[in-house]
Amino acid sequence: MKRYSGQTRMLVATDCIIFGFDGQELKLLLIKRGFEPEKNKWSLMGGFVRENEGFETAAARILHSLTGLKDVYMEQLYAFGEPHRDPVERTVSIAYFTLLDIHQSGLQLSNDFHAEWIPLRKLPALIFDHRRMVQTALDRIRYKAAIHPLLFELLPPKFTIPQLQILYEAVYDVIFDKRNFSRKVLSTGLLIKQKDKDKLSSRRGAFYYKLDKRRYNAKFNAFLNFVADPGKL
Repeated sequence: MKRYSGQTRMLVATDCIIFGFDGQELKLLLIKRGFEPEKNKWSLMGGFVRENEGFETAAARILHSLTGLKDVYMEQLYAFGEPHRDPVERTVSIAYFTLLDIHQSGLQLSNDFHAEWIPLRKLPALIFDHRRMVQTALDRIRYKAAIHPLLFELLPPKFTIPQLQILYEAVYDVIFDKRNFSRKVLSTGLLIKQKDKDKLSSRRGAFYYKLDKRRYNAKFNAFLNFVADPGKL
C-alpha cells in the first residue's frame, strides 16, 4: 500500500454533542470517561473513526451505542484539531450535534458509559476541549433555530404552545412575551391544533398541537427570522 512520505500520523475521532429536552429544561448527555487520561471525568460521547467508515457513519454508530437510537436529527458541526487538544496523540475530532426528546420511545441509555442528562445551566468541567464543542454547538443551534424550525426535534409528537415557549426560552436564555410568541409560532402554519388539552399545568388547560410534517419538510424556511430580535417577542 502506497503512503505519502514525510507526513505525520494523525488519528481521527468523532464526538457527539447530544442535547435533550424534558419539557422543562435543556440538557446535555454526558458520560464518565472510562480510561486514562482524564479517567472518570465528564466527557462527551465519542470514539475513533474506523478504517472503512465515513464521519457520519461513525457518529451514527457512536450515538446508537449510547442511546439505542437510529435515524435521529444529527448535523456535522466543526472539526476540532488543535495540535495538543488530546495529550496522548495528535487527534482531530469531527463533532456532530443531535437533538432528542428525552422521553421518546426507543431511547435506552447503555449502562456501559454511566451516562447522565445534565442541565445545560449546571454543566460540570469537561475533558479536553469538550466545553468549547458544546458552546460552538449551542451557538449553531441558536443561529439555525431563528430561521428553521429544528427545535421541534426536541419535542414529543404532541405539545402545547407553553411547552414550545419554555423550549425556546431555554435555548436562547431569554423570556418571550406569551402573546407575541403564540402569534408568531401559529403564523408559520406548521402546527395542527388538536382537540385535547394538557390540564396538568393549569385549570383551563392548553390545547395540544402537532407538527405538520408535510409542511415542515416542504417549507423548512417558514421560521425565517423567527427570533431575529428576541426582545420583541
